[in-house]
Amino acid sequence: MPKIKDTDYLFLSARIKAMERRLISRERLERMLEARTPEDAAKVLAECGWPELPRVDLECVDRALKQHREATLKDLTSCAPNPQILEVFKVKYDYHNVKTLLKAAAMGVEPERLLISAGRVPAQALAEALRTGDMRGLPPVLRSAAAQAKEVLGGTGDPQQADLVLDRACYEDMAGIAVETGSEFLMGYVRISVDAANLRSAVRTLRMGKGTDFLEKVLLPGGSVETGRILAAAAGGQLEELYRATLLQDAAAAGSAALSGGRLTRFEKLCDDAVTAYLAGAKYVAFGEAPLIGYLAARETELTNVRVILSGRLAGLDADTIRERLRESYV
Repeated sequence: MPKIKDTDYLFLSARIKAMERRLISRERLERMLEARTPEDAAKVLAECGWPELPRVDLECVDRALKQHREATLKDLTSCAPNPQILEVFKVKYDYHNVKTLLKAAAMGVEPERLLISAGRVPAQALAEALRTGDMRGLPPVLRSAAAQAKEVLGGTGDPQQADLVLDRACYEDMAGIAVETGSEFLMGYVRISVDAANLRSAVRTLRMGKGTDFLEKVLLPGGSVETGRILAAAAGGQLEELYRATLLQDAAAAGSAALSGGRLTRFEKLCDDAVTAYLAGAKYVAFGEAPLIGYLAARETELTNVRVILSGRLAGLDADTIRERLRESYV
């Protein structure tokens, strides 16, 4: 495993610190929430350097978010000492696109609007590989998972089974790339991401009334909390105790409340906030790969919050309802 040289990131770390100051602050998010109309809310984005939206509807909002995501990844890939670090953040779009393409083909609909061109593999190249069955040009883990998911969906007609194959492979892919980079901080990010995904799966499984046999199939390896302990805690009603004194303790408490009839909204938010809390440690690192990783994740959280606010405003939701869905900001 290679060793990261912090000094290679001196210039980029300084640039990241400057870029962090342009992230949308909590105060501006509040202004978007309290703006008189969705159009007024969108105007706040222009103050942060976003181009003006031609119109404020979900199609234009999603297009703008895609453009910002792609531009950020392209920019940082061009100047990162080890661009492979950014691949961990691109992987999920490959798997999202495979899911989209497989389901669209099964339903006989066009997938283009839902594809995201921010992965390692161009969306059209993925589409061609799935159409022809020639997947030799895909990264190894993705290639194997896409072929298996296609076969599972074709054999069972159950998209959930295909999604399970792809979700497991996605985190395996992320973990493998993180190890190859030699970044302990990046490996920690993948582990806390797996932990959050597994807690979500446990709560959702129990809430649906499904047993540990089903949960065992959906739990992912590679987290800080072993899957066997999660299964035992789920069976014994001890999830909250299992995650006590971890970054996910608040999320686990909210998950327990959701199992008693409460809503999942706060639980989902706190799972994401736990990952953000881990990444927040990058703000106190003077230079190295950690500020780059933290910024990329912060940018993702920013884009999520913008979509939550604007989609909520367009749907006519009140500010308090939208506010409780916002993820914790990095800045």
